Amino acid sequence: MDRNEDSNYLPTPGAVGLGQESIRDKRKLTSKFCLENLPSTLMLAYQSFGVVYGDLSTSPLYVYRSIFVGKLQNHQNPDAIFGAFSLIFWTLTLIPLLKYVFMLLSADDNGEGGTFALYSLLCRHAKFSLLPNQQAADEELSAYKYGPSVQSSTSLALKRFLEKHKKSRTLLLLVVLLGAGMVIGDGVITPAISVISSISGLEAAGTSLTKGEVLLIACIILVGLFALQHVGTQKVGFLFAPIVILWLISIFSIGLYNTIHWNPKILLALSPYYIIKFFSQTGKDGWISLGGVLLSITGAEAMFADLGHFSAFSIRIAFAFIVYPCLVVQYMGQAAFLSKNIPSIPNSFYDSIPGGLFWPVFIISTLAAIVASQAIISATFSIVKQCHALGCFPRVKVVHTSKHIRGQIYIPEINWILMILTLAIAVGFHDTTTIGNAYGLACMSVMFITTFLMALVMVFVWQRSIVLAAVFLLFFWSIEGAYLSAAYTKVPQGGWVSLVLSFIFMFIMFVWHYGTRKKYNFDLYNKVPMKWILGLGPSLGIVRVPGIGLVYSELATGVPAIFSHFVTNLPAFHNVLVFVCVKSVPVPYVSPEERFLIGRIGPRPYRMYRCIVRYGYKDLQKDDENFENLLIQSIAEFIQMEAVEPQFSSPDAASYDGRMAVISSRTIQSSSTLIVSEAEDFGSINSIQSSKSLTLQSLRSAYSDENPPIRRRQVRFQLPHNPGMDPAVREELSDLIQAKEAGVAYILGHSYVKARRSSSFLKKFVIDIGYSFLRKNCRGPSVALHIPHISLIEVGMIYHV
Repeated sequence: MDRNEDSNYLPTPGAVGLGQESIRDKRKLTSKFCLENLPSTLMLAYQSFGVVYGDLSTSPLYVYRSIFVGKLQNHQNPDAIFGAFSLIFWTLTLIPLLKYVFMLLSADDNGEGGTFALYSLLCRHAKFSLLPNQQAADEELSAYKYGPSVQSSTSLALKRFLEKHKKSRTLLLLVVLLGAGMVIGDGVITPAISVISSISGLEAAGTSLTKGEVLLIACIILVGLFALQHVGTQKVGFLFAPIVILWLISIFSIGLYNTIHWNPKILLALSPYYIIKFFSQTGKDGWISLGGVLLSITGAEAMFADLGHFSAFSIRIAFAFIVYPCLVVQYMGQAAFLSKNIPSIPNSFYDSIPGGLFWPVFIISTLAAIVASQAIISATFSIVKQCHALGCFPRVKVVHTSKHIRGQIYIPEINWILMILTLAIAVGFHDTTTIGNAYGLACMSVMFITTFLMALVMVFVWQRSIVLAAVFLLFFWSIEGAYLSAAYTKVPQGGWVSLVLSFIFMFIMFVWHYGTRKKYNFDLYNKVPMKWILGLGPSLGIVRVPGIGLVYSELATGVPAIFSHFVTNLPAFHNVLVFVCVKSVPVPYVSPEERFLIGRIGPRPYRMYRCIVRYGYKDLQKDDENFENLLIQSIAEFIQMEAVEPQFSSPDAASYDGRMAVISSRTIQSSSTLIVSEAEDFGSINSIQSSKSLTLQSLRSAYSDENPPIRRRQVRFQLPHNPGMDPAVREELSDLIQAKEAGVAYILGHSYVKARRSSSFLKKFVIDIGYSFLRKNCRGPSVALHIPHISLIEVGMIYHV
């Protein structure tokens, strides 16, 4: 991190102590497993069945059909079926079990998973971020440090190379955005293939329903699934978990029966010898069939992406002891059945069900297919939230659906977009083989990218040797590369869908990030010079009126150009000015005790302050009615601290901007800088209750009937009777209280971003069309920041970037 941008940050003893205490507590929780946590862990494992494993557990519905369609139609024999099962078994063992469960779940970012969690880890340990808003104060956050701090010489050289070359950092961001785009694409494709494959059992049962009627039923189920998302992951998990557990028991029982009844020799196919035999007989056709084999592990990435909804230990328990054995036995039994019933390959799963159990299993499979879509939908919400927080996605509405688990969210706009695209794919293709080609390509691309990011985490975060990381990368890339190359051969047969979707979402995310970065750099390079502010004097050359002006800006340092634009166009400004910057830092969560950074701009008589409000990429920015009061108390605490501690009272003019301190909410609660009193406010209608005017009384009566008085909590501040308080401090605190009583106004820039005339055609297209379109059609900054509309002042300004 570049400490020059924030060189005057001075951590307060209370803030540092709090961070160290939080780290020690976290280490105690993660260093050993306590029996006291067992009930909650088992409950999370139970919920994970309804959210994480639905997709992975319904793959037996279509895997064998996808393997033997196309080129392998000429190799439909018992040896090929034994080889296909051996491939499925070792694929399940090496990628979901070994890579994800035992390795990747350990690379969590304070409990969060996904490609952006890995990227945020890398950005905290190296200067990989392209948005230059990092500060030294961010490194003092308790959740910031992860892993050892000493780096080897080889990893240090690689780190410096990547930090030095901007193109390499841009390429890394593009890779991460591509992975995120593939996950969102999965959120479109998974519901379509899961529901259609389960409903296809109606055709296998020989019902009189036409394909159009079956497709209509599938579409109705899809609409109902997306309409259910608003209730939240926790309730959906409780509702869906019994279905998945019942489904796993069913497929385990059927697989065990088929293995014993049809061909117990299928156990021999657990040996990798049958994989060698499979490829020796099928050759190139066998390699192309890997595009069908990889469908057996689709949904494995949800274990890592949905990690924030649960815990690593609960996911490990559920997969290793329940999901993995059930899937292996089911694929084994299905292969045993097919080895004796070759013509049943097109409907392998439903044909392998014993006759009397068909309809019960069909109902369970249909319900399980609905659940299967839940895993990737939840992962899509998580990845969009992370992208937005790190400046890579337009502003959207994020709803927190659980009071107890912070990672469980719902995004309405994304939910309905996914529904429309899913229905379009279901109606447009209505064929699980074609949709499966797109599905496999998207899932394997995400796994390929995750392996690359994991190797970087091993080097830069875990401080492992480059040789060990290279061995990990080459081992899993050799496996995943074979599957990915086979999947790319299916691009003309439907694979192009996932590529188009992922590139569209990647383009949206990169355009938003590019425009945001250009806008930030414009603000950074056009900051108001401190000499200009000092030259205006304490009055700033205008009339200072009672009240507090909160000037919102994305700048973490300096005075934004929009302030000079405001001052030169208006003849008056507030007595107290606070420049507020709401920023996201590359950690999942920022504790409330560490959220506020308070500092001063200019000399004391100017009454200008800075407040930086920090959120993690998984934090939810709530509509906090207490924000103004917390801000006033934090500034008052800073004023008192500045007078007591000598390091904050440097008279050097060069330090007039940037002197920041963490103001803990614990310090505010235990401090006696201001006396806080609360009163009930029933609105301004009380002011005319005692009026003798009949007209006013009739108006008040009519207004009260239509609008009953709203009870609001009004907070008032008073100075304590402290004879030892510095007179200058008392005067400044008194001005702060009087300004609060006069009212608070929110000043926000209404910016128009335009490309310069000398810009290239591509840049003009990205900024003037792409970025402008996204800004006009996403949530406004005042809504995203929860600014009261009645107190909002917007200042128009054109950015030529």
